[in-house]
Parts: sequence; structure tokens; C-alpha cells
Amino acid sequence: MKFPVRFPARLSARHSARTAAPVAVLVVAALTATACAPESSDSSGGKDEKSGTLRVWLFQEVNTGPKQKVVDATVDAFEKAHEGTKVDVEYIPVETRAQRIKAAFNDPKSAPDLMEYGNTDTAGYVKDGGLADITEEFGDWSEAKDTDPTAKQSVTVDGKIYGAPFFVGVRALYYRTDIFKELGLQVPRTQSELIAAAKEIRQTRPELYGLVVGGASTYAAMPFIWSNGGEIAEDKGGSYAATMDSKGAQKGIEAYTSLFGDDNCPAAKCAGMSGNDTVTAFASGKAGMAIAGDFNHQAVEAGKVKGKYAVVPLPGLKTGEVAPAFAGGNNIGVLKSTSHRTLAVDLMQQLASKKTQGELFDAMGFLPTYSDVRADVAKKEPFVEPFVKTLGAGTKFVPASPAWAQIDASLVLPTMFQEVISGKKDVAAASEDATKKMNDAFSSAG
Repeated sequence: MKFPVRFPARLSARHSARTAAPVAVLVVAALTATACAPESSDSSGGKDEKSGTLRVWLFQEVNTGPKQKVVDATVDAFEKAHEGTKVDVEYIPVETRAQRIKAAFNDPKSAPDLMEYGNTDTAGYVKDGGLADITEEFGDWSEAKDTDPTAKQSVTVDGKIYGAPFFVGVRALYYRTDIFKELGLQVPRTQSELIAAAKEIRQTRPELYGLVVGGASTYAAMPFIWSNGGEIAEDKGGSYAATMDSKGAQKGIEAYTSLFGDDNCPAAKCAGMSGNDTVTAFASGKAGMAIAGDFNHQAVEAGKVKGKYAVVPLPGLKTGEVAPAFAGGNNIGVLKSTSHRTLAVDLMQQLASKKTQGELFDAMGFLPTYSDVRADVAKKEPFVEPFVKTLGAGTKFVPASPAWAQIDASLVLPTMFQEVISGKKDVAAASEDATKKMNDAFSSAG
């Protein structure tokens, strides 16, 4: 994640989902918790103790040190402001957190008061009775009014708030400045120009992918669907109906899958690629363009293309439009079982505050969830600007349903793309099958 100027340390691969990041780890956590956790885990007995020890679970990073330094400073200030209160912060491995969260929901005595979690997990954890409803406290929190709307959506289930957004991550278009100069190409301003540029690169430099794409890279594909007017699903007021078979979605599927061919990214090589695979291909100098996240910057900087690329928002259908991007990231939530609710909410607000988020950007590169703080960090680090523009143009999120974990883990959307890419099914048949699978999942989730 480095630019010619110094950029904060990398976000781990986990953040590409949301990430998903990446999301596979989150999905395992969500599925495990959903399958085994009780509907309610409130064992606080109505207690709201104003002193004692607060337990906090945060995620380990590739290098947790800078994150820990920021958190320690926030915790020290919190402890000084609350006499008789101590905070015990544990950094848990992302890979094994599914078991930890399952145990916490089943045995509240082992649970933390506060925890970091992936933003696609919110609905599942709410269904399991693990997260506390903090709608009132969030509404009274002065800084909350500046929260990015999509980030706020990621802590919202059925109109209620279950945490605070901690950071966000989005994708944009990375392109090779040297290749574009060599071929006399202009930076794409529309998706049609993007596809044309990709095919021209492939034609004149056949050893390269034009725009490297992956059949298993769901969140790189979704901007094509959203910009064509498609949606993953429609909110029916507490329930969801999949809409991947709509005309807009089908048009977007057709646009994305048209990139899999010998004239850009051969299906035999690209159909099975994940988002991380496409980033690796670009970083190693094998592609003219890639759709990648702010969280992939360090990996690209560490590759062969360092100093030979730039980033712009992924274009929409018309000149000047930005294709809607998936807003990934993490949240911090108070557990329903806490016996220190007031203190836990206060600490959550301190950890997710503008001050702390700004410091975490400096330390780790985490993009803040506040619009004004993001504008400030973009002035500090030029590389952030296209991602901030992408967020400012409007982002999208996954359905706020516990079924999303099942849909993601079942690879419903990658299967749909791959069926079209392979020629096994046409766009209409593949999207109709995916819609049915998704509706089955929504129905079973209740």
C-alpha cells in the first residue's frame, strides 16, 4: 500500500471484502455463530456496573504494533476518565475468531464487553442475540451525524443500530501509467472506454491481461451491476427478495463477463481468480489494469509495477460518473451480555471517534468512516484521494440479512459468473438460478 510518499502500514488481506476480505473468514465466523449461538445471550441480569474491568476483543493485524499503540493511548485516556475502571484488550487471530465468537455467544461469562467485527456480519450477530441495540446512544452521540451513510447502514438492522463503524475500504481502478503512455491511451472515463482500453492493451501487448478480472472476485464485479441499475436484493421491510435476474443486473453481468476472453483475460486462467489473485497479477506486472482496494496498495507497491501505476475511481456508464463500489470495513459493537453497558458504549465511542480513526489512518491506513475526517486524510496522503472520491460518490452494501453469510459461503454469485463465462448457461438462466438460490437462503433465514 505504498505510494512515492510514505503511506501508512498495510491493511491485512482480511479487509479486502468487506473484504471480503477475505470475506471468507468473516463468512465462517458468521455461519458458525449463526448455526450454534442462542437467540439471546443477555446474562447481564440488567446490571450496568460503573466500575470494574472491561474486556475488549480487537483483530490482530499483519503488524499489530501500530494499531496497539493508538488503542493503548485511547484506553489510557478512558481509564483516567473513569476511576476504578480497567480495560483488558485482547488481539484475537482473524482465522480462529469464529470459534471464539461462537463460545462468547453461548457462554456470556467468556464474552468480551466490546468487540471488533466484520461489517458483513452484523445481521447474523444480531439474529444470534450477540450485539446490543445502541440506537439511542448512537443518536445522542454528536460525532455520529458525520458518519458515512453506507457505513451507518452496516451497523443497522431493521432500523436499529448495533455498533459503530470503525473503518471502511473500497475498490478503484489501478492502471499502468507506462503502458498507457506507450500505447497512447487515455484514462477511461466510462465503462465502455474501460473495456475498449482493456482489449487494446491485450491486442498490442498479448503477454498482458488488459484488465485482469476474476470470476470469484464478487466485489470487483458488483460495480458493473450497480452502475447498470441492478441490485443484489430488494428490501421488503424486514425480509429480502433477490433481484439478480432484473434487467439492470443482467446487463451488468453481461458487461463484466464480456471481459473474460482471449481478447482481454482468458477464461481458462481468469474464471477461477479471486480478488487477491487479480491484485497479484497486476502487482507482478502481468496486467495493464486491475480493480483493487485501498487495502491492496502496499501489495502493489511491493511488486514490479512500483512507480509505474496510478489509481482513479472506477468509471460509470457516463463520463463523470463513478461506478458504485462495495463499502467494506469493520465495526465495533457492544455485546448484549455486558454488565458494563454504559462504560462499554462510552469506550466504543472513544475507539470509533474521529480522533482515534484519524490516528488509526496514520498508523495503519484504515480509511475513516467520517466524511470530514476522510477529506482531511486525503490532503495528507494523495493516494487516498480516488478512494475518498469513490466513497463520496455513493457506495453500496450487502443485504442486512443473516442469509448473506450463507449466500457468500455458498459462492452463489461466483458460480453465476463462472457459468456465464464457461458458456454453461446464458446470462438469463444463470442469473435466474442465482436469484432462486438467494431467495431460498433469505426464506430459511427467517
